[in-house]
Amino acid sequence: MIRVLFWICAAAILVAAGGCEKKSPPSPPANSTLPTQAQPKLQTMKLWLGAEEMVTELALTGRQMETGMMFRTTMAENEAMLFVEPETRQVGYWMMNCPLPLSIAYISPDGVIQEIHNLHPHDTNTAASASANIRFALETPQGWFARHNVSTGTVVRTEHGTLENVFLRRR
Repeated sequence: MIRVLFWICAAAILVAAGGCEKKSPPSPPANSTLPTQAQPKLQTMKLWLGAEEMVTELALTGRQMETGMMFRTTMAENEAMLFVEPETRQVGYWMMNCPLPLSIAYISPDGVIQEIHNLHPHDTNTAASASANIRFALETPQGWFARHNVSTGTVVRTEHGTLENVFLRRR
């Protein structure tokens, strides 16, 4: 009976230990087209978040959005990257191959910040929006929103007008 209990306990310990193992994200397939280097600086536009001004790179194409801030090692305090989603929906961003700590604001089609999340370097877990009413995402140096007193409800506008007029009316 003691031998049976020993083997049951040993099996339970092995099963429990295996459940605690941190699994690494799956490796991309050999023919993957994931970016392997930082993209060149993208076209920029001035944005205002309330009274705060930023120079913002525009990730407009699928490849620009996919690459985002991957492999970049610097981002100035008042620089950001704006992602323009192809449709209004729930979105999610991750930090694969991104060594910089970032913050991200999820923004509705009318340019209002709905959510702000902190993103951690190389984290492959998706930071999903709670809202399905997201059309834009704005990545900044981590903590930028708090340092500049920009929070949910803040309206984002461009040097050429509202986000909606600049990016959605012409599509």
